[in-house]
Amino acid sequence: PQYKVFKNYRGVFEKIGYEKACEIGEEVSSAYVSEGLDAVYMVYNEFKSAISQRVVVEKLLPVEPEGGVVAEEQGASLDFEYEPNKAGVLDEVLPLYVNNQIYRAILESIASEMGARMTAMDNATRNASALLGRLTLQYNRARQAAITKELMEIVGGAEALKG
Repeated sequence: PQYKVFKNYRGVFEKIGYEKACEIGEEVSSAYVSEGLDAVYMVYNEFKSAISQRVVVEKLLPVEPEGGVVAEEQGASLDFEYEPNKAGVLDEVLPLYVNNQIYRAILESIASEMGARMTAMDNATRNASALLGRLTLQYNRARQAAITKELMEIVGGAEALKG
């Protein structure tokens, strides 16, 4: 699918903190409401392991029930009492949810980057060790050839003096 990019957030990793996630969350939530956006998606790197990361496109707003199915359609009763009211609770909880999802995405991306760096450095170390081994062997062969040549010259000179 094609997405219209509302804003790129560069330099987020320079100063990692929940405060930055809150700034982004406030801006995204305000834009969602004021500009009448249909949806807000986050694109980030999900950390699987040090050698495995994947790019994730995740819907942030509007919030949908887990699995995308409304519980009422499954026959569940959602008859709860909210203090002070449903709208008040939602006004308090939704910004926290958005901020936490953004913060999680930032942390996942950082962990993915660190894992990729660690893997790259490990590969570079192994490659450098292999290269060092090959160069050492090449150096030793060249040194041995030079010693052999010098000995041959000495023996040749000694034979010439005898003869």
